[in-house]
Amino acid sequence: MTTFVDLGISLTAPGPSFSASSSTASITKPKDASLIAAGPSFLAYAQRTVAQRSFEDDDAHRAEQTKQGLAERVNGIEDDLGVGDEEESPELLMADPKKWKVKLDLDQYAVLGLSHLRYRASEEQIKIAHRKKVLKHHPDKKAKQGDSNDDGFFKCIQKAYEVLMHADRRRQFDSIDPYYVDLEDDVPTAETIERAKDPERAFFQKFGPVFAREAHFCASCPEEEVPKLGDMNSTKEEVEGFYDFWYNFDSWRTFEWFDKEMNEGSNSRDDKRYTEKKNKNERARRKKDDNARLRTFIDTSLSVDPRIKKIKQQEKEERERKQKARQGGRAAPQQKLSPKEKAELEKKAKEEQAKKEEEERLAKQAEKKARDAAKKKAKRAEKEAAAAAAAGGSAEGAPAA
Repeated sequence: MTTFVDLGISLTAPGPSFSASSSTASITKPKDASLIAAGPSFLAYAQRTVAQRSFEDDDAHRAEQTKQGLAERVNGIEDDLGVGDEEESPELLMADPKKWKVKLDLDQYAVLGLSHLRYRASEEQIKIAHRKKVLKHHPDKKAKQGDSNDDGFFKCIQKAYEVLMHADRRRQFDSIDPYYVDLEDDVPTAETIERAKDPERAFFQKFGPVFAREAHFCASCPEEEVPKLGDMNSTKEEVEGFYDFWYNFDSWRTFEWFDKEMNEGSNSRDDKRYTEKKNKNERARRKKDDNARLRTFIDTSLSVDPRIKKIKQQEKEERERKQKARQGGRAAPQQKLSPKEKAELEKKAKEEQAKKEEEERLAKQAEKKARDAAKKKAKRAEKEAAAAAAAGGSAEGAPAA
């Protein structure tokens, strides 16, 4: 049944200025346009169609998903990103929180269970690992379980979280990360490569990981852009570019982690200046030692790199080939000469060399004869001039008759 509603609106007639032609002059003609299926409504429609659900079924499905997500958050079920589950060693649990800046006493990443990620750990992973460690080692929880209320390791957890969540302090710790510092002493030597059964394979297996590890400290470019060691098929340009990069390597390691702090209660400016100067000198010394260590490693790599020997051998063969070509032995590079042909080429080269030496000797003799003849001629001219001068003088001095 149709229902009519009175809106109470009365329409007035158009004014005297109204013109039907002027009011419709600006209306454009209709044109075809294509509509693109997009937006949340279309996405919901596509999901219902694929799953073959009606509107009622789809609403029930979404309500179930929302309920499940709330339950997971209430029960603490979330993506932990695979961090914070490492077991602490007895030595780590007994670490003194007052010595948190001593590298051999407290590993900040190990405290939070991130020793497998280290500098690659993201902020989200650090937060999740910290939350897990706090729940596990909180003093109140330990007291309920009957453990002694020793909050030493809990303080270490808090200190590690503060360090790793602070960009500058984390970078300072990464500069002296005990894991990588211990590996600095475990580097291959020239003896290791020379004694290996397969020196070429041993070189890339031993030196490759060390270069990859040092690339993390590059200040000029990201770690991913640092040139790789390569393999035996690397070109001369690639090898030269690799060593040129590493001999000009710029490290961001600062060694500020070991700075000495002023004595508690001291407000003396002189003490502050002395401490700052001492810390600055100590950082410069450590930086110098680190650069020398890296330079020594690169020198060792260059001295045993099998590609360098290969390149030098190829250059030597190329020089010999060009020399033989200049001497007339223009044999094809891939042509193998017989012993007789080699002997003939050598004999021909010797004859040409002897002929060249003989020509040089004759030329020197002719030049010497020419010089001697010129000297004799000059001396003879001098004598004649002297004699003529003497004769002219005696004629002028004689008395007139």
